[in-house]
Amino acid sequence: MKMRGVNLGSWLVLEKWMVPSLFEGLEATDETTWCAELGDRAAEKLRAHWNTFITRQDFEWLARVGINAVRIPLGHWIFGPDYPYHEKYGAHRYPFVTGGIDILDRAFDWAEEFNIRIMLDLHAAPGCQNGFDNGGIKDVCEWHTKEEYFQHSLSVLERLAERYHSRSALYAIEVLNEPRWDVPTDYLKRYNTAAYHSIRKFCAPEKVAVVFHDGFRDFREYLGFMQAPEFQNVIFDIHRYQCFAREDIDMDIYGHIQKAAVEWKTEADNINRELKLPTICGEWSLGLDLKVVSLWAEGPYNHATEHMDNFQEHTAFRGYAAAQLMTYETYAGWFFWSYKTETTPAWCFRDSVERGWLPARFH
Repeated sequence: MKMRGVNLGSWLVLEKWMVPSLFEGLEATDETTWCAELGDRAAEKLRAHWNTFITRQDFEWLARVGINAVRIPLGHWIFGPDYPYHEKYGAHRYPFVTGGIDILDRAFDWAEEFNIRIMLDLHAAPGCQNGFDNGGIKDVCEWHTKEEYFQHSLSVLERLAERYHSRSALYAIEVLNEPRWDVPTDYLKRYNTAAYHSIRKFCAPEKVAVVFHDGFRDFREYLGFMQAPEFQNVIFDIHRYQCFAREDIDMDIYGHIQKAAVEWKTEADNINRELKLPTICGEWSLGLDLKVVSLWAEGPYNHATEHMDNFQEHTAFRGYAAAQLMTYETYAGWFFWSYKTETTPAWCFRDSVERGWLPARFH
């Protein structure tokens, strides 16, 4: 079954640009510093967010428009206080709010009610694997520097596999989201292999896929990696955006569409032909404006639609969406980032569907 899905971003791992209302009046830039700064006040605020940001009605709407899968980002703290200490926690040995696992249990109930599959995604690892706010600690990338971080990550994956292996909604477990380009490839390969075996202790390959991300490097670095017959039901994950690099930011809409429909289609053909692993585009969006997503980038914040009238912008987003979908449909599946934001419709799946930028139905 081709996965046509969305990410449930900023639900169980906060991202400031997606939910700025939660960060108002705080110095915090990520979930770690948010919990550390709020201290005892964090639990009530975050649990209220968990209970309202994504609800049963959202799963019902997704099923109605034909979405058959969700990718759920989660943090290494999902099971509660057994994680390694990091100096960003300050005086709080275990700053993260507990109870997220109960929310995840409920998501499985909703997914099974509406016949939606779930990909669990270790989005924030101990020590942070990328230095982005989505990795849990902005401007820190230390995950690959301590063996206890490596081992705790494996422990979380194994416990997820143990808890959910019998749930019919479980489609896949992604071992780590977006490890940064300067994390050594050999280290990632060692981790991905160990993670596969941790998950396989409980999840049979005929039921649950194991997913690994490209780590922002050429797919050819993984040729021959995690192949059958030793490894079964392994999926390769790439993320594709056109708003972070200066050459993309400076591009007009025709360049963006050409890149999505021609360059990325050529890339897809090469991956599908050479890698010998099913591949998904686990994150993509209609976002072209860097300013709304970035806590770190320096301007100028020009973008392809800034001087368009409403009709031109509408047409541009429809074209850009169609170009991407045509390419990603050649893969085993795709997941839009994200289902919902407080800020920008180009990164909000539901807004983009309701505005007509994305199709009204996905089957």
